[in-house]
Amino acid sequence: MANDHDSSYKFLFSNPELVRDLIIGFVPDEWLHSLDYSTLEKVPGSYISEDFRNRADDIVWRVKVGGEWIYLYLLIEFQSSVDKYMSLRMMVYQGLLYQDLIKRAEVLDDGRLPPILPIVLYNGSQRWTAPIDVGDLIPPVPGLVEQFKPKHKYLLINENAYSDSELASVKNLVAAVFRIEHPATPEAIGELLNLLSEWLSDRPDLRRMFALWIRATLMRKVKYRIVLPQIDDLEELNVMLADRLEEWANGYMLKGKLEGKLEGKQQGESLALQKLLVKRFGGVPASVAEKIESASMDQIEAWFDKAIDAKYLDEVFEASS
Repeated sequence: MANDHDSSYKFLFSNPELVRDLIIGFVPDEWLHSLDYSTLEKVPGSYISEDFRNRADDIVWRVKVGGEWIYLYLLIEFQSSVDKYMSLRMMVYQGLLYQDLIKRAEVLDDGRLPPILPIVLYNGSQRWTAPIDVGDLIPPVPGLVEQFKPKHKYLLINENAYSDSELASVKNLVAAVFRIEHPATPEAIGELLNLLSEWLSDRPDLRRMFALWIRATLMRKVKYRIVLPQIDDLEELNVMLADRLEEWANGYMLKGKLEGKLEGKQQGESLALQKLLVKRFGGVPASVAEKIESASMDQIEAWFDKAIDAKYLDEVFEASS
């Protein structure tokens, strides 16, 4: 899915230091940790499938390993929402990457294919519920057919699964990214900027990259309610935020209060609709109650209007199903 989150993460993970820290910090595997990440090379992530449809802008890296493989390929996909069919997408992406490696003659000397580690990096607010293995999308089949069900897994890295204390305990650029995405307070951003300035004191290229990404991230998130001029230096960004900290903190608190009021109003409207449905139709199935509780205010109001005149329960939801 192409969105601001994907674009900003593609910007960050086009840098080998971020890829290395993602593997070292968030993939628990001693063999992967032992590899020489100074050999990381970015691989073209745009290729065309057999039906000439373009698959563009994947983040693909390769790292040298010992033995006969020569390279391990890292296929990284970014998600800000839950996709039930993510395992199918990753299976397709990996197949397209293999087709492209064959076309470019980047296979082993005997024609075998190099290994690929498919990674999904998720930063959404909802709990990740999508199957990790594509085989789990297919029901059991009796007899011989069961042997031919596809099996393909991806490695899920869910940044919301880590507490701030866990992330703060390691010197890791990706951990800092996760903390900036979900800061406890506006003041925490300043602390993280100071930390990054210290870590990257001899890396002006990374300092500029992080300054650009942090500015874009803060302006993209509605709850921060902040507008910043074009800045490409971490220290300058930190000074700018310090000058506006009180304004930003007030906006942050105001946003939280407004969200609380809106959430309370939405819960009230949801309950009112369910009471109306019980009165008119004698009951509300659990599936319908869940649907109402997860709906938007506009949707609830539309259902409420229909419930007044509907002849039966299903009619309330027909147009929106």
